[in-house]
Amino acid sequence: MLVMQNGRTIFEHYANGGSAGGRWPIFSGTKSFWGIAALAAVHDGLFRLDDLVSDTITEWKSDPRKSRITIRQLLSQTDGVEGASRLQRASIRDRNAMAIRLPTVAEPGAAFSELLRRKLKGRSSIAYFEEHVSNRLGLHRLNYKKDSRGNPLPATGFELTAREWARLGELVLGNGNYHGRQIVPAALLREAFAGSQPNPSYGLTFWLNQQAATAREADMERMLDLPWQSAQWTGVCICNDAPADMVVALGSGYQRLFVIPSLKAIIVRQGSNAKFSDAHFLRLVLGRTQ
Repeated sequence: MLVMQNGRTIFEHYANGGSAGGRWPIFSGTKSFWGIAALAAVHDGLFRLDDLVSDTITEWKSDPRKSRITIRQLLSQTDGVEGASRLQRASIRDRNAMAIRLPTVAEPGAAFSELLRRKLKGRSSIAYFEEHVSNRLGLHRLNYKKDSRGNPLPATGFELTAREWARLGELVLGNGNYHGRQIVPAALLREAFAGSQPNPSYGLTFWLNQQAATAREADMERMLDLPWQSAQWTGVCICNDAPADMVVALGSGYQRLFVIPSLKAIIVRQGSNAKFSDAHFLRLVLGRTQ
């Protein structure tokens, strides 16, 4: 656990000892880093968020549903494509090709890696990510979970220390600036924190607490395990007692990066599967228990 406020570390503790802990899988927390890469690509003019994916992945043009999917919907996981966790298997030769063949149902897919690869026209998507995001954050030797063709899996894979993960939080608090380097423009970064009509609790690869105050507190991780027909994303929040401007990078097993701009605070929680409540944890950390 790591808590930072106003750029200072105010609490830090690791169950495995040591002053900085060790690297730990952040699972789907990986998505948020690729979300920043996507915004960097928008800034570079590679695409616009409301462009049709089928303009690049032309195999989708003949599909009446896939042909209407935008890049924004792809990143906000509202594209209606099958979730397909099987894409994470190490044995898959070409994950991108499998991703773009997934059927539409009503869950997110994994076609962004292929879209970025095509937009880069021969340049490596990993090299682009490192140049525009990870190297600027001082993050090296990352696990990209590459398939046999070298395609990275943006959905999961990274292992980071709490301090390393907190650097993403510093970028958010800095409105796209990290230690004097503007990684994405502030106005573009704000696009990541706008919810959608189908899911007001999720922006572009970041979870949102914007419905807080009077909403029903929900365990987002458990909600993701439900059949898509049973998940209810309107009128829910992560914690009613946390500020509504809080954004979260969320990984399985309750790996969490909470960023609260109004408090200039970053909270990292890493651990193994165990009984855990985001809302209860945040009330304890923020001193809002009764």
